Amino acid sequence: MKHGEGVGPAGPPSECNIPAVGGDRCSAGTVTGVVLVGGGSNRMGANKALLPFGRERLLDRVVARVREAFPRVILVSNDPASYNYLGLPVIRDIYPGRGPLSGIHAALSAVATPYIFVVACDMPFVDPKLALYLARQAPGYDVVVVRDGPYLEPLFAVYGRGCLEPVESILRRGLRARVVDFFPAVRVKYIEREDLSDFAGVDKVFMNINTPRDLERALQFLE
Repeated sequence: MKHGEGVGPAGPPSECNIPAVGGDRCSAGTVTGVVLVGGGSNRMGANKALLPFGRERLLDRVVARVREAFPRVILVSNDPASYNYLGLPVIRDIYPGRGPLSGIHAALSAVATPYIFVVACDMPFVDPKLALYLARQAPGYDVVVVRDGPYLEPLFAVYGRGCLEPVESILRRGLRARVVDFFPAVRVKYIEREDLSDFAGVDKVFMNINTPRDLERALQFLE
């Protein structure tokens, strides 16, 4: 149920120059929230982004919590028509079919801010305070990512524009790479999972939903 991975173009479109929708946040001017809405949802058997989760859809819940931290939010999806109801910019992959790394690349290529905070649409327990904490660590680094023993959490992480060229270099090779494969080429700040105990509910922040059983378990946490 974790996205954890083992350690191992054109200018921004005008649609991304959207105004902030909330109050002033510490990173509002430097970070864009990015929700990745990709994957085939094959193990779920339905589009998990639009599944009911409590009183709202899973994607709507994730977006609402990301917006608490970063008023500027975009989606990355190759099916924008399904998500236009949210009224947010929806960016397509430049290199489709290459997994989450392609989504991170598309977002970095599209936004005007120097950093993005990336989260997957199937992580219902986003903690805005933790997202902001990671964003505050970004100056001087290209990536800020949580490390839990031998695993990283690259789909709840901050990425800077310095990542763009190394990521594109990988995608140009035509391979479906792991997100962490470009980390050796950039400056990475690792935040140890054991140091995040002050954040309430951190045990479930990195939970993601891939199967009906995952969904059932997550709903139990919700209750």
